[in-house]
Amino acid sequence: MRWLLHSLPNDCHKKMAVAYAIILMLFASASSKSDSGCYESIVSFGDSLADTGNLLLLRPADNQPRAARPPYGRTFFHRPTGRCSDGRLVIDFIAQSLGLPLVQPYVGGENDGRSFSRGVNFAVIGATALDNGYYEKIGIHNKDTNVSLGTQLDWFQQFVAAIPVTTDGRKFLQNSLVLVGEIGGNDYNFPIMQEANAEMIQSLVPTVVDYIGSTIEELIKLGAETMLVPGNFPIGCLPIYLTQFETSSTAEDYDPKTGCLNWLNKFSRYHNKLLRKELNRIQELHPHVAIIYADYYNAAMRFYLSPNEFGFSTEGVLRACCGAGGPYNYNASAPCGIPPATCCDDPSSFASWDGIHFTEATYRLIAQVANLWSGIVSGSQFPGRKLKALG
Repeated sequence: MRWLLHSLPNDCHKKMAVAYAIILMLFASASSKSDSGCYESIVSFGDSLADTGNLLLLRPADNQPRAARPPYGRTFFHRPTGRCSDGRLVIDFIAQSLGLPLVQPYVGGENDGRSFSRGVNFAVIGATALDNGYYEKIGIHNKDTNVSLGTQLDWFQQFVAAIPVTTDGRKFLQNSLVLVGEIGGNDYNFPIMQEANAEMIQSLVPTVVDYIGSTIEELIKLGAETMLVPGNFPIGCLPIYLTQFETSSTAEDYDPKTGCLNWLNKFSRYHNKLLRKELNRIQELHPHVAIIYADYYNAAMRFYLSPNEFGFSTEGVLRACCGAGGPYNYNASAPCGIPPATCCDDPSSFASWDGIHFTEATYRLIAQVANLWSGIVSGSQFPGRKLKALG
């Protein structure tokens, strides 16, 4: 396995090389930490792949999300925390690897005394890049939340405005690792689940990617200097879609090596291609900023192609751990957390947690296998920021 270290400030390079060597060797240990001496905090935007509790805090007590119910959180926290998994997410593993505390959800923090000095998370389950009004006009409905990436950026600006005068808000962002996503997946998930036509869904991609790009540029104006931007996963391997399209698909629609739906994975690659092109464009405009692309798609494809190599059972790689039966253990009428859905005995042998989201074991692997710290190289290299290989 090769790990590429890219786009790190000169004064942090040597220390970060040590940090990521430690990640490579010891990521499996929850207690292993490395004090980078570089990033003082994490700022996160995104959807359910990064939400550490915002939707739970946004919803009233009588309308909590499924992630607020058992068996969510059973593996690491031993209770539901609002995370869409049995345990930690990629953002949690990143924070632990940098010696930072788990990133706190932003919602309600101004009222309960939560400290955001070492990190703040604006990601919300169900969030889209484009706002809900855009989708309502084309007949697509988001039943989870009305929070979009624009809402999260507004929250961030309110957060910065509230930082005490004694602290420089711009410096806070400059010293933070900024995670922009994963975001955009729900812009396609809701239309796909609501059976919109393929042409309409495909036409959304340039608009979604452009909006992600404009948000990144706004964050750069506000002071962001190191940004990690994940791509989309191979959604054709998710139990929710394998179930939804099971009766309408033919043998030719599936990848014989993985059992995943080819057309949906092709769609994910299309989004990722446009996203990388947009990130390259932004990088050329802002050569002083480190933009890091996290290749979630190819990281995930490794364990779909070779499940046993990564500790997944062959059966478990395409089936949900928590569900209510069927070939892929996914039933939209009885999702995880709602009877008669039941949970598997060993989530670590499954890639999918609830048919839409992944298990902690998978998120750990994504953090390991995705070249999170390999950046986009466009045009000339950054002065003093040349690619270096570890491992």
